[in-house]
Amino acid sequence: MTSRKLLLTLLAGIVLVLPALVTHADERHANECQAKVVRGSGDLGLIIERARGSIQLVDTTQRCLLQRVEGLGDTSHASAVFSRDARYAFVFGRDGGLTKVDLLTGKIVKRVMQSGNSIGGAISQDGRWIAAANYVPGGVKIFDSETLEQIADIPAYSEETKALSRVVGLEDSFGNRFAFSLFDAGEIWLMDLSEDPRNPKLTKFKNIGNQPYDALITGDGRWYVAGLYGEDGVAVLDMWHPERGVKRALPEYGKGEQKLPVYKMPHLETWAASGNLAFIPGVGRHEVVLVDLATWKLVDRIPVAGQPVFVMSDPTGRHLWVNFAFPDYDTVQIIDVESRQIIHTMKPGKAVLHMEFSPRGEQVWISVRDANRVDIYDTETFKKLGELPVDAPSGIFFSSRAHRFGL
Repeated sequence: MTSRKLLLTLLAGIVLVLPALVTHADERHANECQAKVVRGSGDLGLIIERARGSIQLVDTTQRCLLQRVEGLGDTSHASAVFSRDARYAFVFGRDGGLTKVDLLTGKIVKRVMQSGNSIGGAISQDGRWIAAANYVPGGVKIFDSETLEQIADIPAYSEETKALSRVVGLEDSFGNRFAFSLFDAGEIWLMDLSEDPRNPKLTKFKNIGNQPYDALITGDGRWYVAGLYGEDGVAVLDMWHPERGVKRALPEYGKGEQKLPVYKMPHLETWAASGNLAFIPGVGRHEVVLVDLATWKLVDRIPVAGQPVFVMSDPTGRHLWVNFAFPDYDTVQIIDVESRQIIHTMKPGKAVLHMEFSPRGEQVWISVRDANRVDIYDTETFKKLGELPVDAPSGIFFSSRAHRFGL
């Protein structure tokens, strides 16, 4: 064969192969994801499949699904925290189930039914203790993270109401301390496990406001902030100086203004903090509220497309990503922190329920429940990088949360 014929034959082969390469690129990518025998846990995570009692384990570097883990009970409002080594996830189900999952093997290590209705939980600073917040019967239970042995039960019984209260906004802080709110009693309790985890020391703050519905703790573990549903404002506890008690902030926010019907309460755990400012979803309003962390006073308001549910800062603190309650739950807006302007609006699809940034923030993963998929976007260009088929996805949790407070 002449050199010319050989060259033409090779070129023809390349032309025939290229379409196959393009056609099977996603399939090959998935196969590469599965092919790893040794895998680190730092780029792993999970996605809640809210309708089928399962989770999907994912690899954030290769942007692929690894494995479905089933048998987690009611995952309609499930959340997760991670062990210090980022190998294990502890999944809190709405049915009161607490499940320990091995991210590397894809196996359930242990599952306990610890209450009748649970609304999330947290892990201690040293990683030894898991705290679960319960609606029914009302209280907090503490478990050994190795064995899931229950070591303490703290009923949320209020001396003011003479009844048990639903617990919300359970957050971890430094010194193996936790803070949580009593929705029905209007109280915040500080729980200290540093001396005797089996008999935690409790400090109770009463009359903090009407119906605290959720809470956050800032990334440094200092400020515990409870949002109030029954009245305007928030309640703030300084974890550096709890002896100073709970103070009220933003009491005038929205005063005299008629709230819109609230279709979905904002999730405060992912309030954004950038520099000295906190960016808070306005309850029953189409705006994001800016608050000075030094004074806890309102600084500004940013009008947005609907009622915010999540207001999340990317790891750089430069941009905020906001999603919304019905009927605007198909929309995501990005706000530039410096200019306080909306710089991009996208519509991934109906029922955008959750967003999660990759550990260093180059990607954002967005669950689109009604489309049964998770979309992945570049956070610089806002270009869609790919999508993954997930059954009714809701919460997305990456293992990088293992090394931050309040997540």
